[in-house]
Amino acid sequence: MKKHAPDAIDLLDADHLAVHSMFEAYRELVAARAPAPQRRTLAEEICIELTIHARLEEEIFYPAVRDALDDDELLDDAEDEHGSQREFVAQILATSAEDELYDAKVAVLGDYVSRHVRKEREQVFNRVMASRMDLQSLGRMLAVRKEELRSVQDALKEDALASALA
Repeated sequence: MKKHAPDAIDLLDADHLAVHSMFEAYRELVAARAPAPQRRTLAEEICIELTIHARLEEEIFYPAVRDALDDDELLDDAEDEHGSQREFVAQILATSAEDELYDAKVAVLGDYVSRHVRKEREQVFNRVMASRMDLQSLGRMLAVRKEELRSVQDALKEDALASALA
């Protein structure tokens, strides 16, 4: 029996779970009073993962869902939330890990992302799964684009930093 590749929902939700684990690991580093460079490294990984994930959704997933569900308001809200997330990411990347508010900024981003994920799962994913969308094909497109974005992580980080300084 041939195993099916993950569909779009599986791939996006795997990202959600991975980032959740990274935020948990960050909280553990803070509790253990880990050195700033160690916390900074993980915070930057979180920021890159969120940036890649948001790009996947904005470039591929949301446009396909917008066409299939014909619900602009739902997806406008999700895209607005990504804009706020980008601002948090930019602030974290532009702040020194020694800054007294650094850990708090990462924690706020974690809480914000958790709320966004919960809302996306309940309001978007459930409707998408009930639709007739080709989630396998969409998943393949997401996987290809994700690999492309991973290959330019440094450029993504520079873009995020530039927006913090703008």
